[in-house]
Amino acid sequence: MGTESSSGPGSPRVRFGAEMRRLREAAQLSQAAVAARLGCTQTQVSRLEVAKRTPSKYDAEKLDQIFGLTDSGHFSGLHRRITSRPSAPGWFMSWVEEIEPTALVLRSWDPLLIPGLFQTESYARQVFSLEPRITPEEVEDRVQARLRRRRILDKDDPPSFLALINACVLRRSVGGGAVMREQLDYLLEVASRPAVSIQLVAPECLPGMLGAFMIAKLPDGRPDTIHADSSAEGRISSDRDLVTSVWNRYEAIRLWAYPENASLRMVEEAKREWT
Repeated sequence: MGTESSSGPGSPRVRFGAEMRRLREAAQLSQAAVAARLGCTQTQVSRLEVAKRTPSKYDAEKLDQIFGLTDSGHFSGLHRRITSRPSAPGWFMSWVEEIEPTALVLRSWDPLLIPGLFQTESYARQVFSLEPRITPEEVEDRVQARLRRRRILDKDDPPSFLALINACVLRRSVGGGAVMREQLDYLLEVASRPAVSIQLVAPECLPGMLGAFMIAKLPDGRPDTIHADSSAEGRISSDRDLVTSVWNRYEAIRLWAYPENASLRMVEEAKREWT
């Protein structure tokens, strides 16, 4: 079975934007008027309409309300089609382009690897190169995308990033001693930034064994949004029940976290062991 391009003329994302524009113009609403009701900017509405921005579930539900389509769930259905193909090129784009860059606070839990936003080029390349059936070109594309994603930490006003990391990650070999020393050295460097907090979590923490996730606190009263990861698929959602469930799990994991100063000493010790 074939897959649709994320930006082709028949893709759900393009249709979402076209339908949004058609219904907005039929209702004689300006982009600014729709932006006010969505709680975003006119530019963001414009980007939705030309398929340069991936809509969130919140966007879809609000648009159904604005245009009286709640019963049919017109935009919600299109949104499900956009997000139902986790391997499609645009799958993670709503998080990378719309959530992370605008977040006030990012909270993460990583039980298996160094968080993506903290990965060095060598570490990331090793992780991606071991993906099944991946080509060298795809590895390079993913590495460069990961390095671009890190730029949010270099902004003048970056989001606060509170990272919980399983302590076992420090001793999980990714690329050997040289790669791990460089990676842990970089982890210590980012930990020195005022907006970053890193805490290691005891390996015995069973509540964290279900997989990695991130929680984004967004501005302007927008609901918290989560990204939950697994080997089979990823999920981005602002659904209240799901977000609450992830928050509860985050707090359960945090109970097993070492204080930040002790965590950084543990990183230093692990770095010395990678000889």
